Amino acid sequence: MINLNYSVKRNEEDVFNNIKKISLNINPSNNILIQGENLIVLKELLKTHKGKIDLIYIDPPFATNKNFKISDERVSTISSSYSDNLAYKDNLTGEEYLEFLRDRLFLLKELLSDRGSIYLHIDYKIGHYVKIIMDEVFGFDNFRNDITRIKCNPKNFNRKAYGNIKDLILFYSKNKNSIWNEVKEKFTEEDLKRLFKKTDDAGRFYTTIPLHAPGETQNGATGKEWRGVFPPRGRHWRSEPKVLEELDKKGLIEWSKTGNPRKKVYADEKEGKKIQDIWAFKDYQYPKYPTEKNIELLNRIILNSSNENSIVLDCFCGSGTTLVSALNFNRKWIGIDESKEAINVTKEKLNKEKKLDKNFNYDFYIVD
Repeated sequence: MINLNYSVKRNEEDVFNNIKKISLNINPSNNILIQGENLIVLKELLKTHKGKIDLIYIDPPFATNKNFKISDERVSTISSSYSDNLAYKDNLTGEEYLEFLRDRLFLLKELLSDRGSIYLHIDYKIGHYVKIIMDEVFGFDNFRNDITRIKCNPKNFNRKAYGNIKDLILFYSKNKNSIWNEVKEKFTEEDLKRLFKKTDDAGRFYTTIPLHAPGETQNGATGKEWRGVFPPRGRHWRSEPKVLEELDKKGLIEWSKTGNPRKKVYADEKEGKKIQDIWAFKDYQYPKYPTEKNIELLNRIILNSSNENSIVLDCFCGSGTTLVSALNFNRKWIGIDESKEAINVTKEKLNKEKKLDKNFNYDFYIVD
């Protein structure tokens, strides 16, 4: 495995030993929102949540060396607490930025359950270096996907390069047996026409698939003759002949003119198609918070990689989109952000959810 070497890199023990100690009276059964420096808070969370977090999503700064502000119009509509419009500073670059992120990844790994996963949302300019660091912390074998996220419509920037409409999400699990619910994506009209080209007398779309599979069975029932037909050489029936007979009686087998049987697969009986690694969840045109992500993106991640009552953690929670998505799907959550402005926007979102669900509540802490 390849490791990055740079002048400010520390070993894991030094990272842990040099984090300021705090004490919070945390109830691990509750939803939690914390305003404070996330490295300090994450170490404190190890006391109550080590090995208990099923899903982590983080959208850290992208090493842009810029300040991000809330628009004047947005400030005027929220509260007087927005004093300088500053949402957060993204002023770490180069090796300092990489070590900033690596420090936190060590702690996040300790917080993950044995079935846990982490999704790290990052910019294409720095993401390839971050991938190497995540290989180091979580293990190369636990890398699952480099997901391309289409973030915007094409723009005509005047520069000697191709336009940039994407960023990326690095997806790792703690172990091989991570939570994976295989949520399907709905078929589009185009999919139906392309994948299910046939229709029956009732107008239902369907396609056909072979009744046999690779692997020859000499003595088993799936290698025997059925309806005067043997499976091709080197293959066997997917089901025993008695099961094939039942399928045929139900009209689920289509016979070709040459006598080749194939199973009918109806579009309206399929949950959808497997989700691939290019996602078109574009940024909001008028976000509540700078760099705010589309909630549908978080919905997909949370549904695929956590279960009901799993704990979801976002330690760069920004406007709280991850927390709202987790809440909507009956997950517990922990949100952390150092920015007072981010916390205020998050609280505003959560208060809207509170109006819809009077039983929903959370604990709030401020770490100076």
